[in-house]
Amino acid sequence: MRRKGFVSDEIIQTIDVTNTLHGGISEPVIKLSQHQEYRQIELKVPGITEDKMHVKINNNQLVVYFTHHIESRGTLISVPYIVYHKPIPYFIDAKNIRAQYKHGILIVQLPYNELANGYHRDIPIGTQ
Repeated sequence: MRRKGFVSDEIIQTIDVTNTLHGGISEPVIKLSQHQEYRQIELKVPGITEDKMHVKINNNQLVVYFTHHIESRGTLISVPYIVYHKPIPYFIDAKNIRAQYKHGILIVQLPYNELANGYHRDIPIGTQ
């Protein structure tokens, strides 16, 4: 039976084989917190080095992933593993999202924008 969606059966099978051949992948640790000026995501993936982690915004989606490199028949293949994938809320200033490493933990800060406190304005009532 063919699944509907974005991921093909072939990719699912490849990921399954990759997971089996390499002894599995450590589960990432994700900590979410809210602060007065921003939200914060802290991520740690045991066994994954900083140079393999990526943070991207794609169509208002925040994606954090790492790549696993596998050699097959002399060809190096990069297989992505998504750690975090969520839409960016309207009250987050997407242009100012920042990421950094601190003590081996990837920290992504999502600062609030002016809509964080809601949108308020008086609407004048006209007459005809």
